[in-house]
Amino acid sequence: MTVKQISVFIENKIGGLAAITDVLAKAGVNIRALSIAETSDFGILRLIVDDVFKAGNALRENGHVYSITDVLAVAGEDKPGSIARIVGILAEEGIGMDYGYAFFAKKNELAYMIVKVEEMDKAKKAFREKGIHIASEEEILNI
Repeated sequence: MTVKQISVFIENKIGGLAAITDVLAKAGVNIRALSIAETSDFGILRLIVDDVFKAGNALRENGHVYSITDVLAVAGEDKPGSIARIVGILAEEGIGMDYGYAFFAKKNELAYMIVKVEEMDKAKKAFREKGIHIASEEEILNI
């Protein structure tokens, strides 16, 4: 099970993030999680949204460049050590992680971590074997 993530390239200037989130809001897209990484000239905004198709259309219509990537959403209890356990499993299995970010879902009291890994199938197998819940896209969208 993977989740679709939208990555949007934005110029590193005041109001860049506001412009993109406004486009999504006007399109009726709900942001479930986000992460932003920046350099001196541009940033990469990574989003988990409730409607990838609608978000992509809105971004394209407003001149934003984006891509869609499959990522894993894994969940653990909201307590100290949950994220350490998730990234520890990847390290034990020798699976490289390109990036990750986390968020909390009050609805089900779980902490989720979005991870982009080099070996998706190997990571899924390792998480399952260690009892880590891998969330479906439907689960994430219905938080």
